[in-house]
Amino acid sequence: MPLYTEKLNEAISSLEEALEVDSEEIRRNYKNYMNPYFAMMLGLIGFDKSFVKAEGMRVWDDEGKEYLDFLGGYGALNLGHNPKEVLEAVTKAMDRPNILQAALNPLASVLAKNLAVITPGDLQMTFFSNSGAEAVEGAIKMARAATGKDHILYCTGSFHGKTVGALSITGREKYKTPFGSLMGDVESVPFGDSGALEKTLRNAPAAAFILEPIQGEGGIILPPEGYIREVRALCSQHDALFIMDEVQTGFGRTGRMFACEYEAVIPDILCLAKSLGGGVMPIGATVAKEEVWRRAYGSMDKCLLHTSTFGGNTLAAAAGIAALEKLTRENLAEQAEEKGQYFLKRLRKLQQQYPIIREVRGRGLMIGIEFLPGKRLLKKISEEYIGALVAGELLNHYGMITAYTLNNPNVIRLEPPLIIRYEEMDRMVDALEEICKKHRNFFSLAMSSSKTIIQSMVSR
Repeated sequence: MPLYTEKLNEAISSLEEALEVDSEEIRRNYKNYMNPYFAMMLGLIGFDKSFVKAEGMRVWDDEGKEYLDFLGGYGALNLGHNPKEVLEAVTKAMDRPNILQAALNPLASVLAKNLAVITPGDLQMTFFSNSGAEAVEGAIKMARAATGKDHILYCTGSFHGKTVGALSITGREKYKTPFGSLMGDVESVPFGDSGALEKTLRNAPAAAFILEPIQGEGGIILPPEGYIREVRALCSQHDALFIMDEVQTGFGRTGRMFACEYEAVIPDILCLAKSLGGGVMPIGATVAKEEVWRRAYGSMDKCLLHTSTFGGNTLAAAAGIAALEKLTRENLAEQAEEKGQYFLKRLRKLQQQYPIIREVRGRGLMIGIEFLPGKRLLKKISEEYIGALVAGELLNHYGMITAYTLNNPNVIRLEPPLIIRYEEMDRMVDALEEICKKHRNFFSLAMSSSKTIIQSMVSR
């Protein structure tokens, strides 16, 4: 064996070694090989824990402490951690060719058929990818190819992903400015304002308008009632395709299989990902009406214009089939509606009692709690960090995992698995009530968190 090969074998860690790394080595690896500032950020608020086991709503750290996961992978864990049915499905498919481009994939074909069954109306043709951002990229390309127009409209406050195309139609400059010129011929309109959309469509012929039915990273923002129906009508009237981004809201999260069903709206293109893989495999999907797909890709010359090496691979498709089966068999969307109503009612009662809570909003098990920032000198700091401080209190003192929304750091999101039990929701409400009793303003919360930060630094 050549000397350099022997050295490589000595230097490269095995899976067995990777499964046994301690917290200090994980931090060191992030510092040297990944993202030192992300590790530092998590460490300052005690989020850099090493979790070693997960099942359903629960995860355990390397000290054996149990936590309840109310973050749910930003909507990717509708079935909870490591759902048995999905893991078994992936295991059953293990002997099949996973990636074989010179053949038709039977499992991908069945998953595409199942998506045609459960998605609204005449949505029918699916392109598989690996993530929500890729699903959005596919929708942008399809819309432009199908219409022959370039102009894409999107909403202020939106979040569609961080690849170049998806980022171009994401509504927060913080994530866009460092990268200079992104995709051209895009334009934002205010979320929830159909009048502004109509004016823009009238003045600038558009290929498509893309919309989240509830803005997730924007702070769990619901549009006015009837807005999505008005958008559908305006897009049809002005010959623009209507793209619905349900990457986060899809698969039962809001109390319907898809949030657009609340207004009986059928988009031209639907973007899906996250829970489609059952929380086990990465998979995204761009589902379109047949006529739209044919206009974009409907010939031998055009059918391979948009492809993906790993998109729709056998193991991901197996996970998707099992995830949809569990969602429908156990009526998890209906459960999410009932549990969400209970959860929102209890949280809104807290809002009435404690002024530090500005608003509670959401639908189903997609809930945002907006906290009141500090005043004067503290205002700027608190606007960026109050959500993180509340999330830190919940994690470090109550064993509950949450996070703030990217475009509105005043808001913590509650997106637990749809299998959550009522007593687990009660535990979260009780924890929030204790925090509100102890910390009636940002200054008190900041002082408590500073102690956690100091303790965290000293322990290292």
